[in-house]
Amino acid sequence: MRQGKDDPAVDPREAHNGGPVRPAAVEKASGSRSFEAGITPSGDDAGPSWWFAFRGNDLLVTKTEETTGMPFAASLSVCGLQPIRRKYLGKLDGRRCFAAELVESAVAPEGMEFSGLRGLFGRLDDQLFALAGRAIQIVNWDRTHQFCGSCGARTEDKTDERAKICPKCGLLSFPRLSPAIIVAVVRDSMLLLAHAHHFSEGFYSVLAGFVEPGETLEECVEREVHEEVGLQVKKIRYFGSQPWPFPHSLMIAFTAECAGGEIRIDEAEIADAGWFAAQDLPLIPGKISIARRLIDWFVEEHQQGR
Repeated sequence: MRQGKDDPAVDPREAHNGGPVRPAAVEKASGSRSFEAGITPSGDDAGPSWWFAFRGNDLLVTKTEETTGMPFAASLSVCGLQPIRRKYLGKLDGRRCFAAELVESAVAPEGMEFSGLRGLFGRLDDQLFALAGRAIQIVNWDRTHQFCGSCGARTEDKTDERAKICPKCGLLSFPRLSPAIIVAVVRDSMLLLAHAHHFSEGFYSVLAGFVEPGETLEECVEREVHEEVGLQVKKIRYFGSQPWPFPHSLMIAFTAECAGGEIRIDEAEIADAGWFAAQDLPLIPGKISIARRLIDWFVEEHQQGR
């Protein structure tokens, strides 16, 4: 059961001119947004950019009494910071976005702070939060693939795709992605929830696990459920997916019906598991995760008697 799982802006005129980075009117970055992924910035779109800068796994954010936001400036030097490395992400509403790695000793400038991504859910604009999740995965991949895993030579960035290439042996390295299934198993209007050993007291969630080599997603659902709680499932249906940057997973969600068996937990990973009614749920995941979306789906379906 290996599962994790106010929009800031600054005045572009000040940022471009090297002035202080400070929150501007919220409406400057509100409304519908459009993100276009990219590998290399073009030479004709210079100007202030969104910066997703990480000190370890903590993101640099702007902070006022009313809002939490992202640095929006011509460069991080405006904030008094020099990144070790940076990676272009693409454009958000025509403005460039960069991921950057900072030294571990980096100090947040005045009016800013470093914060873990989980704690920023609900505080950041949804689009910025999603891009921060993308950025941290690229930063971690870039940091851990500076050298070839085959021959040890220093790698180079490919310019036409998100990959690193070894100039000596030609090995290609792409950003790591670990697919994992997560499943809501239902039996007679009851939902299967489990408490893993590493969960906080009283906290339960749906089952999840990583896909093994050569395994289909449906086979993974069947295996994980049987390994962890001893049940068989049927009518496995796709529900949705969610990038999960803790650190580099893709959660693929399913619903399923119990096809038989009695709960027998894998005590190495599971402390407790049971069937729960929609009106009698224990402590469950927050809305940041697709686990919560699955549970909310179950509650909606069964509260309406469908």
